[in-house]
Amino acid sequence: MTSDTDTMPLEAYLAQGGKLTTPENAPPRYRGELLRLMATFVDSELAGAAGFADIINQGPGIKERIAASRIVLEKLDHAERVLAVMGEFGADISRYANHHPWADRVARDSDLGAARHGADMRLAVLHYPLQGWLDAVVMNVLMGQAVVIQLDEFAQLSYQPLAEIFRAILPRERRHKELGEEGLRKLLEDAANRPLVAEGLAYWRPRVAASFGSGSSAHFATQKKFGLRHTGNAELAATWERQVDEVLRNAGMA
Repeated sequence: MTSDTDTMPLEAYLAQGGKLTTPENAPPRYRGELLRLMATFVDSELAGAAGFADIINQGPGIKERIAASRIVLEKLDHAERVLAVMGEFGADISRYANHHPWADRVARDSDLGAARHGADMRLAVLHYPLQGWLDAVVMNVLMGQAVVIQLDEFAQLSYQPLAEIFRAILPRERRHKELGEEGLRKLLEDAANRPLVAEGLAYWRPRVAASFGSGSSAHFATQKKFGLRHTGNAELAATWERQVDEVLRNAGMA
């Protein structure tokens, strides 16, 4: 944080691209929004890892099981990195990994929309259960694309230590997305899988789309004011729709 904040309001400083570098510089509302953003990311990574851990042994071969194991390992590592920043803001992280039942899921036919569910902050889509390997691959194709778009956004946020972590995490999440796309292309080599993939896409696509949140989010307005976000939910969701269409078209599913 530079001395510019000695002569201008914090919001103006952040609006001009200013960065904060220590918790001591962050005022209460900024801290609250930043902690909310971090908790959503950490809880979603922990819940995502728990879901994929349950399907590792359903992979059709060693290569696929290694890919799923890698996703689980790295999502846990990403959660730990961001959790360390939460600790610097005073969050009790000593028992965080065991505080919520990360593997718990709702019934498959539940309709949570974009609403939070339960006591943790995971994205609603991560409350739905995976149903086997093919279902997990389809979900990973759609969610992997969404995670990369969100991390591109977070990598620009105004709390510099956290932005640096997101920039370090981004290439690994891109690889998770690519692993999903490789898995999808392999599944589609068997024509018998095509209707099952279509069924999975119909189930997961609206649920992943809802993870971008409302187009008129009050939290987005506050986060934008603080330099924690820059692109609106509707615009991010539209980018995701276009990119998913391209992936499915290239895979012969459009």
